[in-house]
Amino acid sequence: MAIKAAFFDIDGTLVSFKTHEIPKSTIDAIAKAKENGVKIYISTGRPVAIINNIGAIEHLIDGYITFNGAYCFVGDEDIVVKPIPKEDVLAMIEDASRRNYSVIVCGKKDIAIHNYREIFTKIFVEDLGVTNIDIRKPIDSLLESPILQLTPFFSSESEAHIMPDMPHCVSARWHPDFTDITVKGADKGNALRTMAAHLGYKIGECIAFGDGGNDVSILQSAGIGVAMGNASKEVKAKADYITTSVDEDGIRNALQHFGVID
Repeated sequence: MAIKAAFFDIDGTLVSFKTHEIPKSTIDAIAKAKENGVKIYISTGRPVAIINNIGAIEHLIDGYITFNGAYCFVGDEDIVVKPIPKEDVLAMIEDASRRNYSVIVCGKKDIAIHNYREIFTKIFVEDLGVTNIDIRKPIDSLLESPILQLTPFFSSESEAHIMPDMPHCVSARWHPDFTDITVKGADKGNALRTMAAHLGYKIGECIAFGDGGNDVSILQSAGIGVAMGNASKEVKAKADYITTSVDEDGIRNALQHFGVID
């Protein structure tokens, strides 16, 4: 079955953790796929407000899965909007204050940090290149609108402590020092299935690329799930195909392997 839609994670898949840029081979491969009639979609854990590192291919993108599937859209059309219940949001905010960790609180278009700590700057600014978050912005006004994702900076042990108090939520960890929390049912795999049905694709016509734990659901849901060479063993075990790393032309090589491009 011919591939008609390709879904790409950003960090570690499209964008190198080493250079913080999209390799030229990836840019060229995606442009070629687009020329060949393949629709291009982003599939990221990032909130919309901090998708700031894909400018080289932004003009090629047909739609977005963001917040790990809690908010999906094509142009001005919202396809999925799944906020976290208010009581779960408040449970995390109260726990973060009590146990002294930072949480990124994410609305549909805006974000703020509760209980800022330097670990945010170390990971999001220095490692991930996110430079457009105002760490002084209060969360109060944001809490009056739907919250689509919470990103706490804590260990898996601390995660296990709080999650029972957030019964409507799931965690998708792709970094040892933080995780992304969304409402149950909001994951990249469910988002792909919803997007495909809405846009008229068969699952077998969809290929997905990823490298982190939050990509497992979409790799398993797509007709073809491709793990990057820099992915963990656990992620690779869930993929249909393992390509080379983001820094070793992984996307181009996989698209060639499956005949999407020459």
